[in-house]
Amino acid sequence: MKILHTSDWHLGQYFMMKTREKEHQQFLSWLIETVNDQKVDAVIVAGDIFDSASPASYARKLYADFVVQLQQSYCSQLVIVSGNHDSVAVLNESKSLLNALNVAVLAGLSENLNDHIIEISNSKGEKGLVCALPFLRATDVMSGEHGLSAKQKQMNLQQGIAQTYEDIYQLAKQKQTEQHQLVMATGHLTAVGCSVTESVRDIYIGTLTAFPSTLFPAFDYIALGHLHRSQMVQKNNTVRYSGSPIPLSFDESKHQKQVVIIEADGEELTVNEYPIPCFQPLMVITGDLKQVSEQLTALVNESKDDEIWAEVKLKQAYVEIDLQSVLNEIVVDSGIEILKVSSPQVNESSQWSEQQGVTLETLTPTQLFEYRLSSEEHLSDVQQEQLTLLYKQVLADVEAQS
Repeated sequence: MKILHTSDWHLGQYFMMKTREKEHQQFLSWLIETVNDQKVDAVIVAGDIFDSASPASYARKLYADFVVQLQQSYCSQLVIVSGNHDSVAVLNESKSLLNALNVAVLAGLSENLNDHIIEISNSKGEKGLVCALPFLRATDVMSGEHGLSAKQKQMNLQQGIAQTYEDIYQLAKQKQTEQHQLVMATGHLTAVGCSVTESVRDIYIGTLTAFPSTLFPAFDYIALGHLHRSQMVQKNNTVRYSGSPIPLSFDESKHQKQVVIIEADGEELTVNEYPIPCFQPLMVITGDLKQVSEQLTALVNESKDDEIWAEVKLKQAYVEIDLQSVLNEIVVDSGIEILKVSSPQVNESSQWSEQQGVTLETLTPTQLFEYRLSSEEHLSDVQQEQLTLLYKQVLADVEAQS
């Protein structure tokens, strides 16, 4: 039996005002081809199917078209869980209809954990169980915690998530028969010790920043979503993030994007990575103004008409020029677009008035909060810590209502 693990599609994302529709369409077509070539029996999407709670119509169409195309492929089943970007209501809109197409959608946590245990199978009659848990909100695993300290809330929340995984694991083991070759789980969270990229929105489930992987029960494989860099958790080959299929920020431009295929053959389990082609090149160019200009000139000569989105990181003090215009002159009439320029001492009010909105859109709410907090020099370390905890709790409440 072969199961493909993917996550964090973020359909509908705009990148520096650029639509990703073409890239996502190319990825989904590649995914169908991979399913057929590798004879994949089931596909698991571990959250963040959409980039926002109100996805654009074209993003919903990409989603629907993929489901239809998958039904016409070798694959027999699709399991989808929600992420922190997804709207439970939006995913549940088509849940009943998709269920008729052998698609299991788990958008929110059910009161009955048996609803989250999905049986998958292949043409030989071999079976497996997927404990399909979505993004767990604080309200899913905790009751009222009025009067407790932040540390106590964090411990209670951690225990609540761990208990949810333990409970569903025990239920799955009770259902497991000799025909079931493996028991898997999904999750959409940040695990302790993993690498985070710029495009990942911080998840603070209450006040919990990261979940210790040692608290996961002994599943045969855990398919995780939320972090966009493909990676093992604590060097464990069977607890993995598949990562996003396309780079969602410039700091992901050098990462090899991939999907993970798990193959169960009796008691033997193998995990293989399958690289995804790059559909839209991103490039980061660094140096002083002279070095950056030389690199851009060379890139224009080498790239011909290739479409490249570039970020320029100027390692130079304040420059009394319209930097954006100077750099754009170098790449004029080429396929290179400079989408972002940063400098250690850029005066945004004079040099960046036209780019102010773009700059703000690249920042997360947490980055803005941290920047504002750092400017309050009169606050003590204790006060800053208290404000940070309060901010995390507010952000968690906002996420819970989205």
